[in-house]
Order: sequence, then C-alpha cells, then structure tokens
Amino acid sequence: MTAFWLRLAAPFAAWRPLQPGSYRATTRCLPPSAAYGLVLGLAGVDMRDPAAAVCTGIRAGLPALRLALGQVGAPEVAVLFQQLHGYGPGPERQGEPGRGHGAKTWIGPVRREVLVGFEAILAVEADEALAEAVLAAAAGRPGPGRRGLPFAGDNNLLFDHLEGSRTPLSAHWLTPLGGGAPPRPQAERLTVWIDRADSARTRRLLMAPLPEAAPHPPPEAWLDFPGDGSAPSPRSDASGR
Repeated sequence: MTAFWLRLAAPFAAWRPLQPGSYRATTRCLPPSAAYGLVLGLAGVDMRDPAAAVCTGIRAGLPALRLALGQVGAPEVAVLFQQLHGYGPGPERQGEPGRGHGAKTWIGPVRREVLVGFEAILAVEADEALAEAVLAAAAGRPGPGRRGLPFAGDNNLLFDHLEGSRTPLSAHWLTPLGGGAPPRPQAERLTVWIDRADSARTRRLLMAPLPEAAPHPPPEAWLDFPGDGSAPSPRSDASGR
C-alpha cells in the first residue's frame, strides 16, 4: 500500500444528507462516503451496479483503500432561496398540465445551505496502481474510464483546485467521537457508507476535527473502504500503525 494526499478547494460546495422539509442543510465538511466516491471517480472506477433495480446499487468488488479527512479552516455557510416546481401525484391531476398551458401546478419556496470557501485535505492509502491513476487525474491527465468532472457535492458546484501530492499535507483531521468521549467543536454525524436498497445498512459516524493541525492523520482518523464490511484493513508506515 502507498500513501498520497489530495488538496480540494471550491468557492461553493454542498453535501446534503437525505432530508425532508423546506430547509435543506449541508454538512460542514466532506463526508467519508463522498470522499471514497471522489477518489474512485478520479481513478475511473465506476461504483454503480449495472444490474437493473429500483434504485442505483453499488457494485461488488470495489477497490479497498483507507482514507482520512482533514479540514483546512472552517467554511462560511450561506443560504440560498429556490423555488421548487412540480405536478401533484394522482390520476385526478393528470389533466392539469394541459389546462395550465405549461404552468406548474405547485410551487414551493425552499432554502438551501451552501458552504463558501471550502477547503479540505484527503489522506489516502491504496495500491500503487490506484494511487497513480488518482494522481494523474488530479494533474489533468485522467484515464479512459473517467466520466465527467469531479464536483463539490452538488453537480453544479465544481472544485477550482484539486491537487495531488506524495508529500504529507497538514490539516485538522476528523476523528470519531465514541461513547464517553468529551465533546469537541464542529462535531457532526457524517455518512460513511450509503446503501440505497437497505437504508438500515447505511453507516454514519459522529466526527469532529482535531484542534491542532498535523501532516499525518492519527490512527483513529483512518477509515476502511468499501464500507459494506468487505474491505480488509490494510496497514502501512504512513498511517502510523
């Protein structure tokens, strides 16, 4: 296994958990599940299960790796207003689009949180082939399997800086808060693994950044992926384990 670091920066970013209501919040940092998807996307690895299903599944046999997330300062939070348009369900409303001459039958205002000035560091341990593919994509040389552009949560919010490095990059590393742990500022519950077919298997962790920045993540900051329990626990000198 080899270690590398990714520095991510975006003027605007948003990672919104599944939530109802007219106020759509965002996590204050990149969730581990999104970080794993970003790394695989840069490497040109498609996570989607090609089998037909009600929802998009995650295929088996994804690359095993370990990653740690770090913050570089705390982004500001802005709130945007947006109008959601839609047609009501049910056969009794199917004729309304024609009678409205293209007008929507329902309009509802919502508010969406957006992070302003987002910057983060990812520390990754993976096999050399995957590391080379990710670092090449970060340097502007994506492989043939890369699809589209990496985005900062919402697909209309893009990174303006994505840099790979073999040299450690300093950050405030996020670590889990276990039972009995003292509270820390900026703690929040982050998604580690998402199972769309069975939400009971979706995993979340209460995590918070450490107060002091460091180039190497502490042992407790590392997370194993895939998060469905099939990942081994690779070890390397870079992790301090």
